[in-house]
Amino acid sequence: MSPDRAIYVLWAAWAVSWFIAARWANATVKRPGFSNEILYRVVQGVGVLLLFSLIPPRMRFAAPDWVAPASIRWAMVAVAAAGFLFCWWARIHLGRLWSGTVTRKADHHVVDTGPDAIVRHPIYTGIIAAAFATVVARGTYLSLLGAVLIVVGFWIKARLEERFLRTELGAEAYDTYARKTAMLVPFVRW
Repeated sequence: MSPDRAIYVLWAAWAVSWFIAARWANATVKRPGFSNEILYRVVQGVGVLLLFSLIPPRMRFAAPDWVAPASIRWAMVAVAAAGFLFCWWARIHLGRLWSGTVTRKADHHVVDTGPDAIVRHPIYTGIIAAAFATVVARGTYLSLLGAVLIVVGFWIKARLEERFLRTELGAEAYDTYARKTAMLVPFVRW
């Protein structure tokens, strides 16, 4: 198997397992509404389409813009795997409070341990790491643009989620957590 194919297998395995695990969650108590979520969903969707070149053939680049050595591409497979493992650690640590959308779950509270002690949005961080690893493995500017859009989409979603959770869980509790924990990149405050 090539490193390019291996990275796609990782994405597929993560997506399928993530979809199946979506059933392990508490009931949703409140959501900010789809109209508040549409921007990040569109930006992320376009990012995914570009990352994997799931666009009309006439818009695709015929060949990679650069080709990293096989050893680097295999290292990127490892980085993507580490990103997905970080996602799963966060997903398991959140337990029944996890949601794929911005929500308040029954018995919701600020989680500030485990991967959430490293970054406030560890699942987004893991996916972003896997996306940039995919860019290096694919070697196209189109995929790079896709990864950048995925970051922008997660940043928009994280900001929405934080505003929502401040209101729902209390500004004092959430702000205390936010002051001591980076948003998406460990040790980097935005």
